[in-house]
Amino acid sequence: MDKLPTKERIVIEAARLFATKGYGAVSVDEIAQAVGIKAPSLYKHYKNKQEIFDAVLQEMNARYEKNMAGLMLDGRDGAADAPLFDGMSGEQLVALGRKLFDFFLHDEYAADFRKLLTIEQFQDSELAAMYTKQYADDPLSYQGMLFAMLVQAGVLKAWDTQVMALHFYAPIQLLLSICDRHSDREAECVELLERHIRQFYRLYRMEACDHE
Repeated sequence: MDKLPTKERIVIEAARLFATKGYGAVSVDEIAQAVGIKAPSLYKHYKNKQEIFDAVLQEMNARYEKNMAGLMLDGRDGAADAPLFDGMSGEQLVALGRKLFDFFLHDEYAADFRKLLTIEQFQDSELAAMYTKQYADDPLSYQGMLFAMLVQAGVLKAWDTQVMALHFYAPIQLLLSICDRHSDREAECVELLERHIRQFYRLYRMEACDHE
């Protein structure tokens, strides 16, 4: 990591410290020390800790968008992504689900940011609101729209799409939280993730659309 530009190293080390100790407990001096520079040198790149935090968030969003683009997904607009899921088989959906789970679990920014907000949600109301938006409201809204479009297209059964989104997303978020606390349970959680996606597919897919 020493070969990386100092500005990038600051963001990487800050993300790690925030995830370990929480945003409020980390000082600019501590970030500078982790990078191997003095605080005055750090201020040449970022004027304060909030600006470093904003850079961490920006980098996480950039990585998410790059990962979604690699999967041919928008990742934020469920209506835009609906055509991709239209002809997808159960096993294709499982494979996609595993790739997304792997990204959120192992991408250093995605994982560290999730851990940071988990720590800070009871200490900082703004970060609590960000946690709710990032890991509840936005995913449920995206999947609710996605499922609504697939119901309209006759791909999924015409059930309550908000509840369908909750059925699909809540177990995945739970499995991620288990892996965050117990990394040795990843294989168990991935196997359960696959079973969850297969069962969801069987429950909600219109029989006439089944490819298996």
